[in-house]
Amino acid sequence: MKLMSIPDVIIPGLLSPGDTVSVISPSYSIEEKKIADAVSFLEQWGLKVKTGKNVLKTSGPFAGTDEERIYDLQEAADDSMVKAVFCSRGGYGLLRIIDKIDFSRLRRSPKWFIGYSDITVLHLWINKFCGIATLHGEMPLHFGSAEKSAESFSTLRRALFEGSISWQWEGRSYRGASAEGILTGGNLSLLYSLMGTPGEPDTNGKILFIEDDGEHYHGIDRMLNSLRLAGKLENLAGLLVGGMTGLQEGRMKWGRTIEDTILDIVKEYGFPVFFDCPAGHTNDNRALITGCKTRIEAAGSEIKISFPG
Repeated sequence: MKLMSIPDVIIPGLLSPGDTVSVISPSYSIEEKKIADAVSFLEQWGLKVKTGKNVLKTSGPFAGTDEERIYDLQEAADDSMVKAVFCSRGGYGLLRIIDKIDFSRLRRSPKWFIGYSDITVLHLWINKFCGIATLHGEMPLHFGSAEKSAESFSTLRRALFEGSISWQWEGRSYRGASAEGILTGGNLSLLYSLMGTPGEPDTNGKILFIEDDGEHYHGIDRMLNSLRLAGKLENLAGLLVGGMTGLQEGRMKWGRTIEDTILDIVKEYGFPVFFDCPAGHTNDNRALITGCKTRIEAAGSEIKISFPG
């Protein structure tokens, strides 16, 4: 498929009981019990579940070799009977294979792709080159986990079966009470990794969502400043900050909160910034529809996000 950014937005069709969905492992490997639990979880939603041929393979930390993971991702993308593809977990691996996938059939037969963390690569690629919305949300690794909030699963189900969703949270907002635009982004480390590649994010006029886990404070500062220097923050409609979990000090104490760090980087711009969004590497990981029109409204500490579908 020729790599050209597609401006039109396609929203995949809603799921119905009896539809077939696929579970694949395009990144790190996963235990057999986790896949079995995920299949049972999705069957309780009334779905028929097809697992990738190599979903349980192992090659080092990966779910099989690059070729095995390419096979499963390509098959899931091409299968017109599959209405949604759940990536079993994140980790690392999609950056190694994303340019080897032919998504030409996907645009003719759109479907949902679901995941977060390393799956950010897949979201950005499909949003940009297929013009198809995707779902940043909980993955089979955690399906049914008591540690995850009920909203992690209910928002995901509503997005897939109902389409139009909205939810709210208690958070902090700066420089404006509302933002509207196409939502893009995901894991900041992966956004940073895609810079200079065909899949680097198109942020012009969009709401940029960022989240990360286990990074150093100065690493967050470095990655965001890299986006700033590349012009990716200049014309944002808004910045949405999700979970910034497990952040670490470096050799020297950083001495600044993540909020102060981010606000300092974007101080020269005028777009609104919204913090504490419950999405990312958090126990409350609610579904976001990336690649489609989104509205964020703040009233005091209450912030609402809406996806019209």
